[in-house]
Amino acid sequence: MAKCDICQKSVRTGHRISITRSQVSRRANRTWKPNVKKLQIIDGKTVKTIHICTRCLRSNKVQRAV
Repeated sequence: MAKCDICQKSVRTGHRISITRSQVSRRANRTWKPNVKKLQIIDGKTVKTIHICTRCLRSNKVQRAV
């Protein structure tokens, strides 16, 4: 899985918890994957292709090549 080149966001792991009668009865492993896109950006005068998450893209941390 790709990782964001700006904020280093990557796959997170944890437990999916099923709750029965207000007690934790079962735990199952699960992963949370970030929304990472492959995108061309302008870096100085050159165009680069990087992996970037949508949060960094929305907050204008890079300039997109059109």
